[in-house]
Amino acid sequence: MKNLLAWMETAAILSFNVPVSGGQNDPRLDPLFLALKATVDADEADQLEAGIWALWGLSGDDEIDQIMTIGINAMGEGEGETALTAFNEVISRAPDYAEGWNKRATLFYLAGEHELAISDIKKTLALEPRHFGAYSGLGLVYMALGEERKALDAFENALEIHPHMDGADTHIRELRDIVKGRGV
Repeated sequence: MKNLLAWMETAAILSFNVPVSGGQNDPRLDPLFLALKATVDADEADQLEAGIWALWGLSGDDEIDQIMTIGINAMGEGEGETALTAFNEVISRAPDYAEGWNKRATLFYLAGEHELAISDIKKTLALEPRHFGAYSGLGLVYMALGEERKALDAFENALEIHPHMDGADTHIRELRDIVKGRGV
C-alpha cells in the first residue's frame, strides 16, 4: 500500500507539471512500472496495472482515441471487419502508437491469423518493450502454434515486467512441464 500511495503522490505531481502525451511515451508510466515491480500486494498490482492500461489507451489525440474506441467496441461485439478498419486507421494515422498495433494483434489472434498477430506484437514491443500484455498475447499465439518454448519465453518476459500478472504463472508452470518432458 505504501508503494501505491507514493505512486499516487507522484502521479498527482506529474499530472500538473508534465505535459501528457498518452500512449507508451506518457511520463506517468515510469513510476507505475517501478511500483508494479516493487509491490507485493496483489490488489495494489491490479490498480497499478489498470493505471498502465489506462495510459496505454490514450494516444494523445482525441480523434485517434475515438477510432480506437470504435475498434475495441467492434472487436468486443464480434464485428471483425469494423474493428480491423478502425485499427488500420489508427495505425495509419499514428504508426508510433503501440496500443494501436497491440489491439490489431489481438484481433488477428482472435481471427486465427497467428503470423499477422506475431508481426503486430513485435511492432508493439519495439515501440513499448514493457508491454506485458503484448508478451502475454505472444505467449498465447505461440501456444496456439504449438511452439511451447517460445510461448514459455514470452510468458516469462511478461511476468518479469508484471510479477502479479494473472494467468502468466499458470501458463509458465504448464509450459515448463511440457518443455522439460520434450527435452526442448
